[in-house]
Amino acid sequence: MKLDRGSPVPLYFQVARQLEEAIRAGDLPPGTRLENELELAARYRLSRPTVRQAIQHLVDKGLVVRRRGVGTQVVQPRVRRPIELSSLYDDLAAAGAEPGTKVLALGPVAASEEVAGQLGVAAGTEVLRVHRLRLTGGEPLALMTNHLPAGLVEVTAERLTEHGLYETLRDAGVNLRIAHQTIGARAATTAEARLLDERRGTPLLTMTRTAYDDTGAAVEFGTHVYRADRYAFSHTLVGK
Repeated sequence: MKLDRGSPVPLYFQVARQLEEAIRAGDLPPGTRLENELELAARYRLSRPTVRQAIQHLVDKGLVVRRRGVGTQVVQPRVRRPIELSSLYDDLAAAGAEPGTKVLALGPVAASEEVAGQLGVAAGTEVLRVHRLRLTGGEPLALMTNHLPAGLVEVTAERLTEHGLYETLRDAGVNLRIAHQTIGARAATTAEARLLDERRGTPLLTMTRTAYDDTGAAVEFGTHVYRADRYAFSHTLVGK
């Protein structure tokens, strides 16, 4: 690492930038553990606050995480997903991010009041529930629960392991046209933390979406949670 102590560029930013370049070039691949703050400070003759600020810069960009008992570790780059009517599987595949799926549950259930209201059916009506863990690069990224009207599409766990839900709907002739979506955040439950390889109470991004076909019928209601250190929504805003 080369530092220019006479440069107007802050030392912490010089450190962070060079570590980021090494991460993006693959010289520090996912899973690599960085030296601790004291070791880095001693190696490059820097103050510990300067090193801490550099590491925090990388944490904020989603390039490394701090884990108790493990230290600072390089992770897969954060997924930035555009806010549009597409599936996470399709977006990951298009970005070359190696999507993977574990189907945790698949089968008919009685619609709760919330699900029934979103799908436009009576509470207690049988609907199809799909519960999956989405991975990228072999690491967990999101937990997704989707409800669909019964009989809308024939789907198997094997199919969903290799293909996205929206692709499966399109192949069945279902034309998605519009959706209502809400994005938020909350703390991870114990079960969610275990599946996402996080600590209980860690902040997660949340998204609920109801998608409609070209006839205006609700065809899917999804409730998803995402690891905030590896996922972000991206949207372009245009002034009026």
